[in-house]
Amino acid sequence: MTMFGGGFGGPGAGGGGAMGGPGRGGLNKSPEGLAFAGIPPELQAGVDRLEAIESRRPQPSEPVEFRQAVAGERRLTLPGLLLGRWRLFAVACVMLLGETVLLQAGPLLVQVGIDHGIMRGDLRTLLLAAGAFIGSVVLSWGASVARMRQTGRLAADAVRDLRVRVFAQLQRMSLDFFTTEKAGVILTRMTSDVEAVQSLLSDGLAQFVIQGLTMVVVTVVLFSYDVELALITLLLVVPLLTAASLWFRRAADDGYRRQRDTIAAMYSDLSESIYGVRVVTAYHRQDRNVADHEAVVGRYRDANNFTGHINAVYGPGTSVIGLLGMAALLLIGGERVLRGEISVGELTAFVLYLNAFFAPVQQLVQLYTSYQQGRAAVVKLRDLLSSQPTVAEKPDAAALPPVQGEIRFDRVTFGYLPGRPVLRDVDLVIAPGETVACVGPTGAGKSTLAKLVTRFYDPESGQILIDGHDLRDVTLSSLRRQIGVVPQEPFLFAGTIRENIAFARPDASEAEIWAAVDAVGLRDLVERTPDGLDARLHERGQSVSSGQRQLLALARAFLAEPRVVVLDEATSNLDLQSELRVERALDRLLEGRTALLIAHRLSTAMRADRIVVVDEHGILESGSHTELLALDGRYAQMHATWAAHA
Repeated sequence: MTMFGGGFGGPGAGGGGAMGGPGRGGLNKSPEGLAFAGIPPELQAGVDRLEAIESRRPQPSEPVEFRQAVAGERRLTLPGLLLGRWRLFAVACVMLLGETVLLQAGPLLVQVGIDHGIMRGDLRTLLLAAGAFIGSVVLSWGASVARMRQTGRLAADAVRDLRVRVFAQLQRMSLDFFTTEKAGVILTRMTSDVEAVQSLLSDGLAQFVIQGLTMVVVTVVLFSYDVELALITLLLVVPLLTAASLWFRRAADDGYRRQRDTIAAMYSDLSESIYGVRVVTAYHRQDRNVADHEAVVGRYRDANNFTGHINAVYGPGTSVIGLLGMAALLLIGGERVLRGEISVGELTAFVLYLNAFFAPVQQLVQLYTSYQQGRAAVVKLRDLLSSQPTVAEKPDAAALPPVQGEIRFDRVTFGYLPGRPVLRDVDLVIAPGETVACVGPTGAGKSTLAKLVTRFYDPESGQILIDGHDLRDVTLSSLRRQIGVVPQEPFLFAGTIRENIAFARPDASEAEIWAAVDAVGLRDLVERTPDGLDARLHERGQSVSSGQRQLLALARAFLAEPRVVVLDEATSNLDLQSELRVERALDRLLEGRTALLIAHRLSTAMRADRIVVVDEHGILESGSHTELLALDGRYAQMHATWAAHA
């Protein structure tokens, strides 16, 4: 379906020209209309290198394919994000193993240097051990660099696909999802949650594996040195570490879930305040809004304080356990050195390896924090990706062939809430090419009829058919290509006039775009701007008037050439002069097309071929303007009231 109130999500609007077009002059302008002083000389070389690298990268041969159906899509998991690129993952694992082994070569070389170099007075052996130590450090540095490049690439690819997957899921969700879910919560899924996953994948998991492997490797080495000493030392500390870690995991699970929820609430409150800034300013609610936001941020602070508290207990606690283990090792191992059972070098290596066993514990505290944040984010994203649209496309849905435009409501009942119908047993037939206007009191269900025709919602019972095809049996794409909607408040994204008009047909020619401009009477306005069709519009079309926004939406509708047009109170917010211009454009748009007009103003309804009066969950009256006046019913009362005020 063509959404004629929307536009291209292009760069931010420039200022200076009419309709928000970029100003003319010698100052170089960025796409956002801000002054751009150029790249500093000291950064130019780096920019050139980046451009050279990007130009060598292969571009995707095919665009991402959007599928309306999501049946059988894999469940989102952290292993799934990695194993989906198994070659990169396998290479990264090999590098992780090599890096871990190289990092643990140091204590062994220290033992060799002490026992076979210092204790025997062998300078050559000491120098060889020192040189080998330096070599292992250099090799481990190289392995770390290679591993970080590999894991960084793996994380970047995985997160790129995750962002596209989440965005595609939002595109396929039904309208009721966006009316019940707060915009800030949705933004949190795409920003904070995805970023937490990216942080975990890029380095967190790699470090987690390195530290875990380190503990395993060190444990094996300790037992190879001295089984009795390793058992005594580890039995003193491992049970305590295990108990502390289990407590920390339970507490951290709860804490980081609270963090994700409070972040979403904070984003939601922020976005609502930004979108409603005009109302906030008009009613001088700034102080109250600051107080409300302070409470929201306070809950986020409390969640952070909770996680900080458990980290403060767990981190120093593990340090104390490790130090107690070191003390026990020095006492027991020192006694065995005095008895000549082990050498000084072996005890030194044992102490260093034991320290290498406890050092990862401290790292794992921080890494587990990152892991819990990423895991909590994955749970939130998984819930979103597992959500099913309420208006679903059948697996065997057929493409809707080109239609003539007959619309039939057959005993349609619908309500937004269970047990509270807005429409009940509605029967209505709109002939091909006929314009039907719906009038009635607020809340009677006029706009609901429009939403059902466009299949934003499905009826609870009954059928809605176009040319005899049940809307639930055809693909959404084929249906919405032939139905156009002009909403009461057309939404224009930042971008050029050309992009906004050609949104439904981006491949439209210059002549076709100008034909649409002429059809709605916008040529004089477009030609007055310095950049013509390339003049930029501010976000949400704030740089143009309501009437101009509506005319741009109608131009888009004209260019898209739908067979059925739905107009939801398209002139209710306009002044008289703008209304007349829009109505003239409507005459051009509706010529030869089936149209359903939702009208508050009877002046708009009277232009229709037929008028239906909607009241009390159904259609009360139907007929032409003259016929309804002759009935002397509800429409006649509405017309008399309107005429008296007019």
